[in-house]
Amino acid sequence: MTTHRLVAMHTAALWMAFSSVAAHATNGINLIGFGAESTLMGGADVAVARDTSALNTNPAGLTQIKAPLLDMFGSLLRTTDLVHKDPRNEEHASNRYTLLGGGGYARPLDNIPCTAGIGLFAQGGAGGVFDNLRTPFGNRDDLSSLFGIAKIIPGVGCQVSDQLSLGISLNIVYASIEQDFFANTSVGSAFAGYKLDHAAALRSGFKLGMQYHLTPALTLAASYTEKTVLPLTGGSLVADFTGRGLGKVRYGDASVKGFALPREVALGFAYQPTDAWLLSFKLNWLNWDDAINDIQLRATQPSNVAAPAVYPFPTAAADWKDQWVVATGVAYQWDTQTTLYAGHNYGRNPIPRKNSSPLLAGILQHHLTFGAAHKLDPHWRVTGGVEWMLPVKEQYNSALLGPSEIRNEALFFHFMLSRQW
Repeated sequence: MTTHRLVAMHTAALWMAFSSVAAHATNGINLIGFGAESTLMGGADVAVARDTSALNTNPAGLTQIKAPLLDMFGSLLRTTDLVHKDPRNEEHASNRYTLLGGGGYARPLDNIPCTAGIGLFAQGGAGGVFDNLRTPFGNRDDLSSLFGIAKIIPGVGCQVSDQLSLGISLNIVYASIEQDFFANTSVGSAFAGYKLDHAAALRSGFKLGMQYHLTPALTLAASYTEKTVLPLTGGSLVADFTGRGLGKVRYGDASVKGFALPREVALGFAYQPTDAWLLSFKLNWLNWDDAINDIQLRATQPSNVAAPAVYPFPTAAADWKDQWVVATGVAYQWDTQTTLYAGHNYGRNPIPRKNSSPLLAGILQHHLTFGAAHKLDPHWRVTGGVEWMLPVKEQYNSALLGPSEIRNEALFFHFMLSRQW
């Protein structure tokens, strides 16, 4: 096997492993919305933002909370068609279910026209698990990636005038990743599979928001989110060098560099033509081109001095493209206790076709959402609904697996319980 071929195979392997960060996220590696109302209106939330999810959508919206409010939300993802196909395989991912959750609390401050809050949010990412695949080397092995991003967000929104609200929130971001890339496969000096555990990052960023009530029926809004670089460090890696006579070798320091949450700018409006109807629109720009370009796995401190001092993977080109997301949503107040929701979210896949992989299922583009909220009494409110990620597929050529195809379709079930004092 030529040196050029080996480099191509290792580069493909590295990108396949770490591109899985978007496996179940939908606007790149981000979810389309946060909290039930935000999501069930298709993510058209920047001008609506009126519960504690405003901390992660538009902190200016916190000013619409006029009494202490607690939101507790959760989501269940069910993949209905997450399939990888190549000349040797056609397999559905075994991790068919993913649970996400979070919550927030906010209350008006005394003596000043401001509302402060704090929340915990799942930002995105999940990963794919493919068990017992036929490898290009004639054996069977596992291929998996589990990635998660969570945020703790304190924030405040202030009523500057009767028409204008401004807000700011601090994003404390935690990300972690685990990988199993043909961890029991070793082919001489050509290939050494690995298992990566516990690489993580803890970083901070911020979000700014504005809402302006142009008329009683029309609200204009904008938000800005700063880029957050996420170097995943402190992990360990076990590489299979059996083909070189070294057995399994543990590397005590493993990291993944070149990954970030993007800079974002969102613009939107909400229009309420009658007391019963609310229409919302959001246009969101995500600067993926500056966030994810090259991904590098590096592992050092091997347990066997005969093993390579640095785990031998080159940098993999990712070359994500900027993404425009268009979200539209509608809310209809059925009666004094019940509100109905619907929405649509579209974001073109930001990942070049040549960099697709069996673990990169974040190719979803269209999302339809439906749901309802019901007031149980003056204090309690329950919200629930479904998000349908419409089916999509991508065909590409992998240097490691050959002509390949990835398909994806999923359902997301969302639920929120709210208590107001």
